[in-house]
Amino acid sequence: MKTILIIDDHTEIRENIAEILQLAGYATLTGENGRKGLEIAMKEKPSLIICDIMMPELDGYGVLHLLRKNPDTEYIPFIFLTAKTERNDFRKGMEMGADDFITKPFDDIELLNAIETRIKKYEILQGRYTPDERGANDLMKDLCGGGLIKLDFSLHESETISKKQFLYSEKKRPKYLYYLKKGKVKIFKLNDDGKEYITHLATEGDFIGYLSLLENKSYDDNAEVLEEAEVILIPKEDFLSSVYSDLTIATKFIKLITQNVKDQEERLLNLAYSSLRKRIAKALVIIHSKLNILKSGEQGIDISRDDIARYVGTATESLIRTLSDFKSEKLIEIKEGKIRIIDVDKLNSLLY
Repeated sequence: MKTILIIDDHTEIRENIAEILQLAGYATLTGENGRKGLEIAMKEKPSLIICDIMMPELDGYGVLHLLRKNPDTEYIPFIFLTAKTERNDFRKGMEMGADDFITKPFDDIELLNAIETRIKKYEILQGRYTPDERGANDLMKDLCGGGLIKLDFSLHESETISKKQFLYSEKKRPKYLYYLKKGKVKIFKLNDDGKEYITHLATEGDFIGYLSLLENKSYDDNAEVLEEAEVILIPKEDFLSSVYSDLTIATKFIKLITQNVKDQEERLLNLAYSSLRKRIAKALVIIHSKLNILKSGEQGIDISRDDIARYVGTATESLIRTLSDFKSEKLIEIKEGKIRIIDVDKLNSLLY
């Protein structure tokens, strides 16, 4: 059962809201002023907080400020409830990180709808997303699916892009967020010698190009289609306005991006110091997982040996020799050019 904290110095209002919420199936806590409400919030970590603005001892702005500074409470949904309707009060509250603003008198359905939407957002933002492209993609999908980011794909043009064509290339300024409806795309960088280093493989349902949009910088990588792809082009302004209209959503993305940079550095270190066998084994497991082979019904990894070698950071000849070793050790099978992993756990835990 979700627990909601109501902070208001008017007893009748507190009790009225508590009754409405209890009838809707929520558990409730109440605080008669800002200081008491803050103490309860810190201790109980409610699912959502409804808070008046004008209160003795500590006003609603003070409560919100202190909650957002605490890592344990920074994402708790916070709805301001006030009789004041001046625009500057609304703007101040939202800039501080409030999730919604309801004025008195309010409609019961309006209140319950606001609560349901904000709790859904909280659950998404509290989700454990991996700090990489997959995690950011999963977050984006959940936000879109929950209606928390308004990206209506039907309003944007769709393009069919042939194999070997580029979605974008480095040093170009980003104009779109790309949504991959069908196909596969490799994201790669080029070193000073012109050799490819594949950083990511995108498949159906993935978003591509969000990093440069969020950081407002030119692309530092390239996106090339591996097989004919259908892509929806979402204008930069539409994506950024959806993300940055909500401070907590923007913060979640930024944290994922920051961690992703650290993970990319760690991967480069692994490329430098791990044995070739371990690097290739790890790459096969990642590609296998990324392409969702078992779920999609594909019979194996259908990516060229050259591209797998670029993902690993080795010569194609070295990759082929290692794959032959893995086949003889019954770690993988190779049929019609496709690689099928026989034992994912064993391949993932190679000691050398």
